[in-house]
Amino acid sequence: MDELKSYLPVACLLIGFLILASCQQSDPSPGTADDQVVTGQSITTPSYALDLQGIIERDTLKAITTYSSTSYFLYRGTPMGYEYELASRLADHLGVHLEMVVATDLDDFFDLLNTGAGDIVTHNLTVTKDRLNYAEFTLPLNFTHQVLVQRKPDNWRQMKLHHIEKSLVRNPIKLLNSRISVRENSSYAERLTNLQDELGGDITVDYLPGSLTTDQIIRKVSEGEIDFTIADYNIANIQSAYYQNIDIQTTVGVMQRLAWSVRKSSPDLLNAVNEWIKQERKKNDFYVIYNKYFKNTRDFRNRKKSDFYSLKTGQISEYDDLIKQTANNLDIDWRLLASQIYQESQFKPKRKSWAGAVGLMQVMPRTGKAYGYTKLTNPTSNLNAGQAHIEFLNDYWKDHIADSVERFKFILASYNAGHAHVQDARRLAKKHGYDENVWFDNVEQGMLMKAKKQYYTDPVVRYGYCRGQEPVNYVKEILERYEYYLDLLDEEPKQTLAAAS
Repeated sequence: MDELKSYLPVACLLIGFLILASCQQSDPSPGTADDQVVTGQSITTPSYALDLQGIIERDTLKAITTYSSTSYFLYRGTPMGYEYELASRLADHLGVHLEMVVATDLDDFFDLLNTGAGDIVTHNLTVTKDRLNYAEFTLPLNFTHQVLVQRKPDNWRQMKLHHIEKSLVRNPIKLLNSRISVRENSSYAERLTNLQDELGGDITVDYLPGSLTTDQIIRKVSEGEIDFTIADYNIANIQSAYYQNIDIQTTVGVMQRLAWSVRKSSPDLLNAVNEWIKQERKKNDFYVIYNKYFKNTRDFRNRKKSDFYSLKTGQISEYDDLIKQTANNLDIDWRLLASQIYQESQFKPKRKSWAGAVGLMQVMPRTGKAYGYTKLTNPTSNLNAGQAHIEFLNDYWKDHIADSVERFKFILASYNAGHAHVQDARRLAKKHGYDENVWFDNVEQGMLMKAKKQYYTDPVVRYGYCRGQEPVNYVKEILERYEYYLDLLDEEPKQTLAAAS
């Protein structure tokens, strides 16, 4: 499949282009960690102007967040995270696609916003007077307070509770002359400045880089790399379910608002998001999503311990090595093939569909047999059969779709619905004024027509009715998930593919 070698570099651009075109330790209400914003460095005047109407016309909402255990991550091949799920709901509400923009350095949030890399920071930030210089904040999604994160004694499990208590800082005044580690431009650093004024003494502040998220800093406390940090209670609370040797019971700040932010030049977007927040807060799902990431301690611990948690190992499934080998044989990015396999079986090798398809790539027994593979619940045999079928489809579509990037969409659609139905869709698309060689917004329209009698009875249609929505969703969801995999699995593309860019 030498002509598929150019898929990755163009695909990354392609997906984006196509989307563009088409007080006590109580938990007051849903929210997430205040993981950073720049003060004194960010662009205060937006150099990019795009408001709600432009976002709708572009058909994409670009949401800025970070890669962390509560914000945005992969678990067993599925994009997850509090901010990710809420941003997805917002995009659905606005009727546009969602594109996640990952800030690798948390100091970059406002720069990414004001230069147009993103439209909205969907990462809850504490609302402060200083931050209002850089952006407008939405209505608060929740409220939280800041706590001291400290380590319990090494032998705390063998100690009595009152002995543990004596070893911990309970009165903030005992922090004088202590060393506390926080990001320099975070609201935590601002809290420490104010705390020193309140206490009338000095605290040694160890400034950490903006590339560290709050959960990574908390891990440093747990592992003994640093002694203290400051964190929002809700993020500290869920992390304490995993790092059981940390204590988060000492409050060091008052209740504060946490909110998303938009450019000062986007008043219509701000109003739309505020109206959406008002509606969401009336729905049970809003609180269910919060509980999923900040209260469900068992699931949180399971994710943190899993080998298939992207923040831990970068693995998607236990079959990654097999998938990489198969993708190498096909000369495509393994993350693209992994996205297709997730779509087919969620990496379950014994899955059988209602139609009789089997295994990781949901191969029909007669198809597998035609390629010489019968043990389709065996992951290796199944992937070999799937590879053979993709190679067959690539050879078939070479005669019809010259562009290898575009061709792969037709391969995916054919894998799902059969190439005969896709050819019907091409003929319908051409008849109705669409481009028969372009999938999105063209042949996919022909595919949708094949579910309607006035179209599937058309003389140009040779193979009759087809549930066209299925292959349309199939292609779209695989490529969208692939984009998430590119974002969240930090590795270089294959050199043979990258060279084509």
